This record gives sequence, C-alpha cells and structure tokens, in this order.
Amino acid sequence: MSSRESRISDEEINDLISKLQALLPESRRPSTSRASASKLLKETCSYIKSLRREVDDLSDRLSDLLATMDSNSPQAEIIRSLLRS
Repeated sequence: MSSRESRISDEEINDLISKLQALLPESRRPSTSRASASKLLKETCSYIKSLRREVDDLSDRLSDLLATMDSNSPQAEIIRSLLRS
C-alpha cells in the first residue's frame, strides 16, 4: 500500500475531530461550535490527565480504606471482588 492510499482525507479528519469533541464533557468542550483541531486535542489531553489524576486519587483512597479494614470482613471481600472484575 502506498502512502497515498493510506492517507486520511480532510473529510475523515473532520469527522474524527467531531467525534472526539462529542466525547468531551460539556464543560470541557471549547466554546465555539467548531474548535480548531489543535485546541481540541489540547483540551482532550488535559481531560485525560484529569481523569488519570482522579483514578490515582480513587486508588489511593481505596488502598487507605482496605488498610483500615479487617481483611476477612465481608466488605473487604466485596472490594476485592470488584477489583478483580
């Protein structure tokens, strides 16, 4: 396959950008109806970083909770089963 055949068209890029913009929460979307690709990608990266921080925080809180529980308690077993899922 040549590089010409594997190229993404402008229409396909615009479609992907629209889909990406739709995935961002309303509060994170750029204010204009059609944001630049660069601005949208920056905002998406920022959102992913904030999600990562949230996951890390929840993981830390869960670890703290498990450390204070009786490891044989029903609650601890429920948490362990959820983590295995």
